[in-house]
Amino acid sequence: MQILWRLEKAFVREILEELPIPKPPVTTISSLVRKLEKEGLVGFEAFGKTHRYFPILTKEDYGKRTFQSVFQNYFGGSAEKMLSFFVKENDLDPEELNQLLEKIKKNG
Repeated sequence: MQILWRLEKAFVREILEELPIPKPPVTTISSLVRKLEKEGLVGFEAFGKTHRYFPILTKEDYGKRTFQSVFQNYFGGSAEKMLSFFVKENDLDPEELNQLLEKIKKNG
């Protein structure tokens, strides 16, 4: 998706060119892009037997969708569980936490 957002439209070979070495087989990229198309994330324009793919969702919308899924499925929709996880995993400085709390209070 990152490559398609950057290029806006691309054939499978163009996507492959953007990937680092060692490059996966073209069939792997083709399968992945078709899977993204079936999931409704990518659209395509047909040119004979080849397709030029483009993202349907913006990067921002994709991020929101992904976040909501993680928030509901991993944290059970609990903001407290989510924040607790990030505090523990990132060993946040208490001053940083206070600054975040102040921002939350202002925007709340």
